[in-house]
Amino acid sequence: MPSHAKPSLEAGLVALKQGNYQTAIAQLEPIASSQSNGTASLQAQVGLVMAYARIGEASKAIAISQNLIESNNPQVQEWATRALEHLTKRQKRDRESKNVETGFVTFDNSTPDSTPDSTPVTPPETPTLEEPKDQVIETKSNETPPMVPLAKLKATVATPLPAAGSVPLSGFMGSVTRTQAKLFGVIYWRQAQRARAWQPLRKPKLIPLRLLTAGTFIALFWVMREMLKLAMGFINQTLVKLPYLEPLQLLYSNPTKLLLIVLVILLGVSPWLLDLLLANLYGQREFPKDILNAHSREAVRVLQRCCQQRHWPLPKLRILPMAAPIILTYGSLPRNARIVVSQGLLEQLADDEIAIIYATQLGHIAHWDFAVMSLLLLVTLPIHQLYQQVSNWGDKISGKIWRWPVTILASIVYGVWCLLTGTALWLSRLRLYYSDRVASEITGNPNALIRALLKIAIGIAADIQKEEETSWQLESLNLLTPVSHQQSLSLGTIASNLSFESFLKWDTANPYRRWFTINNSHPLMGDRIERLCQIARHWHLDTELHFDSVPSKVKRQSFLLQIAPWLGIPLGVLFAGFFWLTWQLVFALKLFLNLKWGYDASSLITGSLLIGFSIGTLIRINSFFPDIKPATVQTDDYLPNLLADPSALPIDSISVCLVGKLLGRQGTSNSLAQDLILQSSAGLVKLHHVSWLGQPVNHQDLIGRQIIVTGWFRRGATPWIDIQTLETQSGKTIHSPHPIWSTFLAVAAQAWGAYIFLTS
Repeated sequence: MPSHAKPSLEAGLVALKQGNYQTAIAQLEPIASSQSNGTASLQAQVGLVMAYARIGEASKAIAISQNLIESNNPQVQEWATRALEHLTKRQKRDRESKNVETGFVTFDNSTPDSTPDSTPVTPPETPTLEEPKDQVIETKSNETPPMVPLAKLKATVATPLPAAGSVPLSGFMGSVTRTQAKLFGVIYWRQAQRARAWQPLRKPKLIPLRLLTAGTFIALFWVMREMLKLAMGFINQTLVKLPYLEPLQLLYSNPTKLLLIVLVILLGVSPWLLDLLLANLYGQREFPKDILNAHSREAVRVLQRCCQQRHWPLPKLRILPMAAPIILTYGSLPRNARIVVSQGLLEQLADDEIAIIYATQLGHIAHWDFAVMSLLLLVTLPIHQLYQQVSNWGDKISGKIWRWPVTILASIVYGVWCLLTGTALWLSRLRLYYSDRVASEITGNPNALIRALLKIAIGIAADIQKEEETSWQLESLNLLTPVSHQQSLSLGTIASNLSFESFLKWDTANPYRRWFTINNSHPLMGDRIERLCQIARHWHLDTELHFDSVPSKVKRQSFLLQIAPWLGIPLGVLFAGFFWLTWQLVFALKLFLNLKWGYDASSLITGSLLIGFSIGTLIRINSFFPDIKPATVQTDDYLPNLLADPSALPIDSISVCLVGKLLGRQGTSNSLAQDLILQSSAGLVKLHHVSWLGQPVNHQDLIGRQIIVTGWFRRGATPWIDIQTLETQSGKTIHSPHPIWSTFLAVAAQAWGAYIFLTS
């Protein structure tokens, strides 16, 4: 694009946004008539349609719309056809009523210094061209993340052309920041309506949630007890080996009763302890109801109405000074519940969306799952804070020799935190389905919840891009938030290249999708939204997203190969059982004299289990890590297609070579490469890296730099790339030996199993 085109386009769109239609027309007409700037010309023509419609020049707006219908971009054609239909109808009505003034409502008319509203604003003095209610465009100013241009459109304009189903009219317009007129891509929302009157949904079966809530408490107690026993035994063994010291008899006692009493007490006082922790660690403060009312009047009405119906006091409201949109609830009883919202959520969601997000938190209180999650948060927050402190301490140590012990300690603390949070993964996933259902029934607005969840994912991804790392707050509070920070990476940044329906089709159509959520803290977003769509259809509402109900076809052999290592475990156990029963039969028939070792069933099962896992890993390894050939490598342009394939499995192992910026935490806190993200032109992608001792370059040295990632793309519940190499522009290369480590793991498991066989 010529240097003068971008400022003119930007100035024209800003003038259009501010209501200076004649100025906008003067700026946009030269660009619209230009043949050399295809992308900018289309943007300018869309702006002209809006401007001419606003000033009553319907015939000119119709003429430009007819020209846009011939565009090669399918979404431009779709929008132009819709605009032409409404313009024609409006013109016909105006002729009949002899009223020649007309306008067009499709964009936010707020000024740069005002807080943008979620509903498009129409100047009262301008008659409007009515548009269907499911075609309203929502814009945000500061909160809307920059959209990455489509790979197929190698234009250098600030705002890309929309992908299918994502950005029509206002998506071309962008929005104005408070400091500078900068154009951003804007996502198209259908604004599907809410129910005005609705029948209550069938009462859900709460037994699974109740059992899982109790099971989570038991699992947390058991893990903490075993970890405590291990620590007590380690301390006493150390004291025995040290001179002049004696083991502590207290550490030989059984900690079961004491730990159970402590956990029950912590459960009761969790609201007040979490108040202190969140205030001191993350700056939490009280959030007056009047301020919430300024952001969302409906949210206050929902809270008051529901609490009055259930005879609860109003939950205490808190706010976190975070840009990322999150909300969580903690407490031990409904009367001492706290609902904590971030500043970013209030700024990025509309009135009805804030209300239904608050309603989901009332669902957690109603089902009592928030009490166990509060206990878990109370236990894990200090451990995560210890992890932060040890990591910061390690970063201040200059010598590598002295830094290693601190790095190992930080990794151990992080492992403990992961183990404790892992006890609540199933509850964290299941409870969200129930809270979504309650929120929909309270408000009659499942479509608002769909928009809210997607906007939260977009906001979290934008925060990660801005901070260039996953913040401590997002990681430590992740288990209680509505949307996971990991599932937000690709979902929150793909909208400029791919429609939500296309991206989420894997979540709804892949027959094996739920197998890949076992270690996820949140349910599949597509599956979750599809359930909300079912509620909307039950109330005869149009849905915010439209999913194809046809399931994808995936070869069973591919899935069996995918789970081969884990399939080897039960097969090994079955083999051990068959082998043990055979030897028992031989012994009973007295065919041999000495079969004593055959009675050691536990050793036999353990050895067979390890050998079965090893065989499964070796069977899968060639398919999981095929040779990367330059002729078959996929680049950034093809990444949206990979994300949109609903039949893909991680075993497909698609070779990719992507260019982008490496994001992640630096220093000791990322020694395990747990926070590595590629920011490419197609969005954010999670990276998996395993370190190799002796490499001259560390992965942390490349964070914040432009890199080339070569590896294997895998489509699962969270898309990721297993790295083969990371290469900088200067030629520095880091190898990630995934195949070598997998082979080593398989051989080690087989050797260990064989050793158990021989020694038993």
